[in-house]
Amino acid sequence: MKKGRRSFLVDSMKNNKIISKSKYLAGLQCLKYLWFLFNRRESIPEPDAATQYIFDQGHLVGEYAKKLFPCGIDVEHKGGFEKGLRMSAQLLTKRKPLFEAGFLAGGIYARADILNPAGSDEWDIIEVKSSTGVKDINVEDVAFQRYCYEKAGLKIRKCYLTYINREYVRNGDINPERLFATSDITEEAAEFSSGIRERIEKMFAVISSSDCPDIKIGRHCSKPYVCPLKDECWSFLPGNNVFDLYGAKNKAAELFGNGITLIKDIPEGYSLSFKQKIQLECEKTLKPRIDRKAIFSFLSKLVYPLYFLDFETFSEAIPCYDGTRPYQRIPFQFSLHVLDSMNGTGKHYPFLAEGRGDPRGDLLSSLKDKLGSRGSIIVYCESFEKGVLNELAESFSQYSKWVNSIIPRIVDLYEPFGKFYYYNSSQKGSASVKSVLPAITGISYDGLDISNGMNASISYLYITRSTGSSKTIAAPEEINKIRRSLEDYCKLDTESLIYILRKLKKLTS
Repeated sequence: MKKGRRSFLVDSMKNNKIISKSKYLAGLQCLKYLWFLFNRRESIPEPDAATQYIFDQGHLVGEYAKKLFPCGIDVEHKGGFEKGLRMSAQLLTKRKPLFEAGFLAGGIYARADILNPAGSDEWDIIEVKSSTGVKDINVEDVAFQRYCYEKAGLKIRKCYLTYINREYVRNGDINPERLFATSDITEEAAEFSSGIRERIEKMFAVISSSDCPDIKIGRHCSKPYVCPLKDECWSFLPGNNVFDLYGAKNKAAELFGNGITLIKDIPEGYSLSFKQKIQLECEKTLKPRIDRKAIFSFLSKLVYPLYFLDFETFSEAIPCYDGTRPYQRIPFQFSLHVLDSMNGTGKHYPFLAEGRGDPRGDLLSSLKDKLGSRGSIIVYCESFEKGVLNELAESFSQYSKWVNSIIPRIVDLYEPFGKFYYYNSSQKGSASVKSVLPAITGISYDGLDISNGMNASISYLYITRSTGSSKTIAAPEEINKIRRSLEDYCKLDTESLIYILRKLKKLTS
């Protein structure tokens, strides 16, 4: 180790600056974020509800993984950092699976999800993830753990990643042996260990500096995870910058690296896709792009009456009902608007499941009663609604014939915007309904208590069961308020489709 690097490490140890595996992974993604974690932690935003939900899912998955080792021992860490270290070292002599055993060596610290004895004096690292496969970031995680444990004097034989088996179907109590799949990643971890000492030394140098490193924005801000500092780091960018180019993340990084910030400043002759050229044209002319012929052709496919449909769903790592798989979409709510004519008043049929049980049977029954035998069923991004309906047909065979009969009636309102028949620069390269609605109608989701699908899912789970680490039971008045907010949100989802369709109709008149 070079003398300068060693001094950084020593200084960090004196200042209790310890690099854990989570901080190591943060440093791999962005050294600026790592610096903030040690020097300006108070400036990092708290996790939002969606992020916290993901954390809670991971914790629950970890608890189920422990059931794979019934004789395992939980290492107690509540008594403080030093106590956890002492207990971890003491429990090694028992030669039993250890959960969350923590070791500190040379300023780095790691806690294995499961440390499993192998042979007379070796150990296997088993990292548990709520994902459904092996990712590079998981291997980086395990490589760091292995480096730390070997530095602390442990002999590591094998490294494994245990993750969710997406094909598992619940039938009664959860069967951990079938819920999880495990891959041997020993060789991959060894490959990722190359240069790990130098990376750690560089991280100690960064966190020991009084100056925040100057890291330019780029794809790393969202890969492998969206950085909590992204909003702050990207706040200087004006609207319709090159990162708003449709489907062009690498191209955007290249342009930005060459000093081009705005789409309108992209030089003539630069290689752009058809849709990106439309963005550039709209930026230069300050006018929307309207392909009236294509829009008219799309509208001509509609058959009255029109049914505007939207589902709200939740998905969980641990399947909650018999016959369901991990991360299967469980619909708990729908909004259905019916129009007999384009400018008719129409009728609204909402559904929001009651109670704590499986909502799918009642939802299917209610939806079948409302959908007639003829007329276009208009959705936005048909793969979602079709996917939900097909999964329902698979689980409820008595409805499969009916579901198969309505699938061909589905019309995707995403088409005119995904194919850029219409594009307004205020969409900033997005064809999502939440970008299209204000661009074409001036209406938005602003002001709603619940304004996106993820928060709708979390809110529903909150009022129907305890989720993750939360043991709070909502009061009746809070439940009623959340239910009203859920209904308002889902209702606007289908009203939005009506507003958008009517606007498209006017554009062709």
